Amino acid sequence: MRLSELFIKDAMTLDLQSTTKEETLSVLANRFAQVGGVSDVEGYVENLKKREAQSTTGVGDEIAIPHAQHVSIQKPAIVFGRSSQGINWESFDGQPAKLVFMIAAPEGAGGEHLKALASLSKVLMNMDAKTALLNAQSPEEVISVIEQFEEKPEEAPEMVEEASKTDAYVLAVTACPTGIAHTFMAAEKLEQAGKKAGIKIKVETNGQGGIGNRLTAKDIEEATAIIVAADKNVEMARFNGKPVIVTKVADGIHKADELVERAMKADAPIYKAEDIRETMGQDVVNESLGRKAYKHLMNGISHMLPFVVAGGIFIAISFFWGINAFDPKDASYNVAAQFIFTLGKLSFAMMLPVLAGFIGHSIADRPGLVVGFMGGILANPGVLSDSNGLVEASHIQPSGFLGALVAGFLAGGIIIFLRKAFAWLPKSLEGLKPIFLFPIFGTLIMGLLMILVLNAPMAAITNGLTTFIDSIPTELKMVVGFVVGGMMAIDMGGPINKAAYATGTALVTTAAAGAGSDVMAAVMVGGMVPPMAIFFSALIKKDLWEESQRDSALVNCVMGMAFITEGAIPFAASNPAKVIPALALSSGVAGALSMLLGASSRVPHGGFFALMTNGIINPFGFFAAWIIGSLLGAILLIVFVGKKKA
Repeated sequence: MRLSELFIKDAMTLDLQSTTKEETLSVLANRFAQVGGVSDVEGYVENLKKREAQSTTGVGDEIAIPHAQHVSIQKPAIVFGRSSQGINWESFDGQPAKLVFMIAAPEGAGGEHLKALASLSKVLMNMDAKTALLNAQSPEEVISVIEQFEEKPEEAPEMVEEASKTDAYVLAVTACPTGIAHTFMAAEKLEQAGKKAGIKIKVETNGQGGIGNRLTAKDIEEATAIIVAADKNVEMARFNGKPVIVTKVADGIHKADELVERAMKADAPIYKAEDIRETMGQDVVNESLGRKAYKHLMNGISHMLPFVVAGGIFIAISFFWGINAFDPKDASYNVAAQFIFTLGKLSFAMMLPVLAGFIGHSIADRPGLVVGFMGGILANPGVLSDSNGLVEASHIQPSGFLGALVAGFLAGGIIIFLRKAFAWLPKSLEGLKPIFLFPIFGTLIMGLLMILVLNAPMAAITNGLTTFIDSIPTELKMVVGFVVGGMMAIDMGGPINKAAYATGTALVTTAAAGAGSDVMAAVMVGGMVPPMAIFFSALIKKDLWEESQRDSALVNCVMGMAFITEGAIPFAASNPAKVIPALALSSGVAGALSMLLGASSRVPHGGFFALMTNGIINPFGFFAAWIIGSLLGAILLIVFVGKKKA
């Protein structure tokens, strides 16, 4: 679809009298309705306002491109409006908008018309086109200007501008929340800046119609530097080890020359991916609900983990003086043990608030952090001495790990609800919401829901799960150990791995002080086996792995000791069909042996170091399960992978 074909001549307004953004949106939407373009004007305007709330569509240079979808729109269109005095659109450069292009699209629309919409951004980069639109005397003349400057299919430029002055090769990625306007304007500006500088440049666009002009592995390998101008998540792990400039999409539009100049000189920090296993080609905008929930959960767990590790290790160390040496009433009392045990308990006390707080933060930003923290505290009010009276007076039953988990997601939902509930407040009171209204009302709602509704059923589920696991006979516990141990090696840090780890953590943190959890021990030993199996396999059969992998295979010994399962990922990725089954089977066997030999873990992390600091009950059984599972894994790897080399 051609860009000029999207303009609705009969809906144009060349002399806008509106003075505010909101009024202008309403005027243009009503004009669109008069020609039959949209039937639910109020609904469409509301969607336009929601888009503006994400970030302004005032792209600068006296131009605004408001855009939204709605179910009552039958086909895509552009409604043009012009204001001689200009309208305050909170644009990036502070200039009032004189040219307003309202883009309307059917709900869920994608495909060819989005490509045409993207070309509008490119037209508006041309100053001659802008001048002609400001001076156009009729709707027909406006369309004529668009036809004159829009890109013809046969004139489409090469996607990569060839170098003529230097050997620099610059890559860029542009993305905005909706992927219609800013994404392509930034891309056009960066391409123009690259051409002006005489370098080869390639720009990937993360638009609503999907990823355009995708960067290849070869592009990234040859690149001098990469510019990421984005207001949403984009694939970053692929840039591991390259100079990367990360900035706002607005800078891609207004600071393109500066960004390209920096990239030419590789004037940027080297990007180090935290997770080099990030899935390539992930469409962040269209993530599934499950994927979003997983990311929110991982945000909470990743922030919680250091508190859990510190608390568990300190408590385990305190047991050196005796299992009850921290208690002044016990004959084995030791002041050092009490001090270290207290540090561990205080660290543990932060676990549930941090878990719930950062899940809420991931969903609803800072307001979600406050409400989530309070939810985590209410999941176990006894962790704070000031709340002891409240617990005794109200007979609140702690809901523990599961309660905090639910509280984190609830915190995000509460803030989303409050944002809608207070949307009617004037803009002048916007600053009052995050520092007063959201914390007060959010904490009140969280408190009522946790104390009156959620704590009791969550506590019942936790107690039921603990009782059920304790009542399982040894032979069936071996099955449980095999399952959770195997889960740790299937995706090594992915959702399946984290599900097993979260289960073990929940059980160890609800156990009595010093009691530990046999499921946590099976989880930990299952996660320690894959890297150690890689290490043993490289020792036993030196030519099993490629020469480039052999050094890292030996380093996996340390990773296995530290319970860092991810050390095995590069090897699993090189031959997943053969490596993953071998590792999953051996991890499962290790988990089953851990259960059979009666090992329990008092701490949720630490690996061999937890073993050395009294964090494991029956350390010899745990160690035996680990070594046997690792040796079995090495043998299976040699059998499965070695066949290929035979």
